[in-house]
Amino acid sequence: MIRRPPRSTHCISSAASDVYKRQIQKGFRVIPVNKNVAGEQIYNEPVYPDLSAVKETVDMVDMFRPAKEAPQLVEDAIKLGAKVFWMQFELRNDKAAKIAEDAGMKVVMNRCPKIEYARLFGELGWNGFNTGVISVKRRRI
Repeated sequence: MIRRPPRSTHCISSAASDVYKRQIQKGFRVIPVNKNVAGEQIYNEPVYPDLSAVKETVDMVDMFRPAKEAPQLVEDAIKLGAKVFWMQFELRNDKAAKIAEDAGMKVVMNRCPKIEYARLFGELGWNGFNTGVISVKRRRI
């Protein structure tokens, strides 16, 4: 069972925490990066102050920061060898996307990996979304 980390005024946002927890539940290893709680642990993973402090290759960087910070985060993600740079809902930065794409990364903007995973694997109804379909059968992909 995964327990939610203790809440404090400097802890990760509720949305970030929910996405983080869901990705872990689906079997992904998630490395937390948050300068406000660096050095602590979240779900048994050490929290890094920034991407440059992470010393291992990552597949995807999921950004929960203001869009204006995206270009620098993309540069850091490129150094990490990330293959995908993901900007959450309402986040879009075309300059950052161009930098990432020019470096060979895939870019996703204004989307949530928790929702997209559920959409692709027929789990949207499990997450409280009204899909308009009532069925006991799993959707074909």
